[in-house]
Amino acid sequence: MTMRTSRRVSPRVARLGILLLPCLIVLACVGVTTSIAVSVQERSIRDATAERVRDVATSLAELDQVRGAGAESGAVLQPLADVVERAAGVDYVVITDEEGIRLTHPTPSERGKPVSTDNSAVLAGEEFLGTETGTLGPTLRAKVPVRDGDGDDGDVIGTLSVGILETRIAAEFDEAVQRLLPWAIGALVAGTLASSILAAALERRFRRLDESAREHERLQRTSTALREQSHEFHTRLHVIHGLVSHGDTGEALSYIDGIAPVLTGERDDGLRGQPLLRATVEALRAELGALGARLDAEVDVAGVVDEEVLLVLANLCRNAGEAGASRVRCSLRESDGILFGVVEDDGPGVEPHEAERIFTRGYSSKPDPTGIGRGLGLDLVRRAVTARRGTVELGRSELGGARFGFEMEAGR
Repeated sequence: MTMRTSRRVSPRVARLGILLLPCLIVLACVGVTTSIAVSVQERSIRDATAERVRDVATSLAELDQVRGAGAESGAVLQPLADVVERAAGVDYVVITDEEGIRLTHPTPSERGKPVSTDNSAVLAGEEFLGTETGTLGPTLRAKVPVRDGDGDDGDVIGTLSVGILETRIAAEFDEAVQRLLPWAIGALVAGTLASSILAAALERRFRRLDESAREHERLQRTSTALREQSHEFHTRLHVIHGLVSHGDTGEALSYIDGIAPVLTGERDDGLRGQPLLRATVEALRAELGALGARLDAEVDVAGVVDEEVLLVLANLCRNAGEAGASRVRCSLRESDGILFGVVEDDGPGVEPHEAERIFTRGYSSKPDPTGIGRGLGLDLVRRAVTARRGTVELGRSELGGARFGFEMEAGR
């Protein structure tokens, strides 16, 4: 069990891997592409150099001046070799006789001396193309036989070698890499920026998913708690119904006091004809009184106030008391079938940055010690008001705290 746990990859590590993956892919792709480009460039430079020295050697060996030269012709051939070196961009042109004695060489002291590399295969009529180390250092060279007649049927009377220093080839390669490097860096920067943007988008997506998961968990806890409370509430209602139906009103009142003693507040005889509203106001006065707040209510309505309106008033008053208000003022009036209500307090009010989210389900500025979720009351207020084609607004109260004003259709 321990081994399985240790091998399990945590979500945080998996997320980090996903976020870093685009950058790693970019680095790998740019690195591999650059390596291939550098390798291709090196091979291209070497192949082009090899082709150049071979073409120069082959062309020069077919000249009549070279074919008809003898051992004493070094003074005649050297100017030709110098011109070819400059014109073709090669580092040396060495012509030898049939004994391998140099007739031409860039270094005067080397003229008239035997060559430093093996020329036997070339004197036998073969061509050579490759890198050898001579008096000037390692060079990529081409060696061809020099014949005394046209075509390949004449006798070999000498050799002709054309070469370019490896250091020069390396310098050309370095220059090519320097030209390639800015493009590789540009691709790396562009790819990194693109992958960073992608990683940022993924991170935002992950955060939204995390928030959705937390919200789902809160809703599950809240739903479970509400189901348990609903079951308990129905059981108590059945008990109360049984006591009242048998005429045991005294025992029913005692039972209610035992369940929620704060719901027995002062009587409000000014709400005769509105038994449900009167009971709600009395209960709210008692409940807010337990929180250290006083409730002042003013009601001027023609019809009976239904449960949805009472839900709005109760939640707004209760929210004010829980926010720390010491005085809560509630008013409700009716005009042309529209109910206008205001609940205001002298509490701390609502911060501007919280005003836009305060009606959102699950949002609450108060701590949640139960762990089952808060922020349901104002969401219920918003939904109840909008269901009656109404609106609810948050403002600043003359009492110093928050002011919630709403309007909604009166019930039928």
